[in-house]
Amino acid sequence: MRFVLDASVTINWAMRDESNPKADLAFSALRSGTAVAPAIWWYEVRNILVVNERRLRITPADSNQFLIDLLRLEIAVDNDPDSSAVLDLSRRLGLSIYDTAYLALALREHLPLATLDKNLAAAAITVGIDLLQ
Repeated sequence: MRFVLDASVTINWAMRDESNPKADLAFSALRSGTAVAPAIWWYEVRNILVVNERRLRITPADSNQFLIDLLRLEIAVDNDPDSSAVLDLSRRLGLSIYDTAYLALALREHLPLATLDKNLAAAAITVGIDLLQ
């Protein structure tokens, strides 16, 4: 199975004090499949790791190891967004460009979306994107 992976799911894997069945499902799906994420995912994951280091939830060593572990997974980063589609969706749905990047990618590639973000999930359903379940 192939799906669009968002940062909320990804970070759930890094946080030892968090567990979520949807994130667990996405991780299991990656064992036999692949994921794709928009380029913003790369930055979001690292930003959330650093924020959690500052909050003392994880250590820099944990963050570094997590990033190494991510490289072992089949996650492709899409660096060729459809600018018009992202802008149009963002305007129509009232979402940030960052969140809309995930939706636009899922629409373009006809893929389900793995997210823990309730607003992003609701927007996905609104535009007919399946959620990874």
